[in-house]
Amino acid sequence: MNRIHNFNPGPAALPLEVLQTIKEEMLDFKGTGMSILEISHRSKQFEEVLNTAIERLKRLLGIKEGFHVVFVQGGATLQFAMVPLNLSLPHRTVSYIDTGTWSTKAIKEAKILGKDVVVVASSQDKEYTYIPKDFTVDSSTSYLHFTSNNTIRGTQWKEFPNPNGVPLVSDMSSDFLSRPFDVSPFGLIYAGAQKNLGPAGCAVVLIREDMLSRSPKDLPTLLRYPVYTENNSLYNTPPCFVIYTIGLVLKWLEETIGGLQNMERINEEKAKILYEVIDRSGFYRGTAQKDSRSLMNITFRLSSEELEKRFLDEAQKNGFGGLKGHRSVGGCRASVYNAVSLESVRSLASFMEEFERVNG
Repeated sequence: MNRIHNFNPGPAALPLEVLQTIKEEMLDFKGTGMSILEISHRSKQFEEVLNTAIERLKRLLGIKEGFHVVFVQGGATLQFAMVPLNLSLPHRTVSYIDTGTWSTKAIKEAKILGKDVVVVASSQDKEYTYIPKDFTVDSSTSYLHFTSNNTIRGTQWKEFPNPNGVPLVSDMSSDFLSRPFDVSPFGLIYAGAQKNLGPAGCAVVLIREDMLSRSPKDLPTLLRYPVYTENNSLYNTPPCFVIYTIGLVLKWLEETIGGLQNMERINEEKAKILYEVIDRSGFYRGTAQKDSRSLMNITFRLSSEELEKRFLDEAQKNGFGGLKGHRSVGGCRASVYNAVSLESVRSLASFMEEFERVNG
């Protein structure tokens, strides 16, 4: 088996034991004589897959009641529109914090829908290299939206914003379940599956019960959150294979890793290894301000684009994939999501040190 060290930003690495389980069950899922790709979404077998995934997710986050978990196709990008469509209140503003590309896209969608958008804070003035700290939120606004981790710029909220009593809404696509947190201030959380949860194909949405009454009844059916909560994500055929894989990843998080506190400790160790290589070197330069650095996406530059290309080419030859920075900013990026092992991170750190020795 010739597997590389996978640092892709998404679709991203999956736990090896999850992939092995998928392989073992692919032709005969739980004695059905069918693949998970073939069984009915109305069957008892798939209902168990779906409900077990929901129960595991709630256990991992310590949710006892008051929140629904649903699976919505269209990824996080569809949520950029579904959130303002469902959660904006009549004659009220919607508030956003702009920390980079994905929050900018969310703001754009709300404006397309004609919502009264207030950007309460932005880090655009310094090329999105930091998380804003000083801002105020109008207590009458419909919600406060922020992106918890910024994959392109390599920044992350260490402490979530104070919403001044209004519901928080967060795009957690790239750091969901990477650490424990209190869900109670959130009206809604969404996360595209393809980074920390599973393969591409849907977003996981956690929505608080009281938010559902905001949803206008004249929206198209599949754009209304209550349709998903009332039908347990089964109004139409859901992304069955994605949900099945998410369930396996949640099982791995719960039973193999031992929960989110352990996952956070491992993620902190992985990020520390790479940031230490960057910080003790004059050869690599981190792009995010130190107090805003992401534990998921370590972004860095070398002294020239030519040297960066050489670094990326040599990395690929040595079995390190996915290190090219986002096309909008260039540079290099190591995405060290939950499933990326400490072994892979240590190997990358050693490669970076050797590349510096030879080329520095």
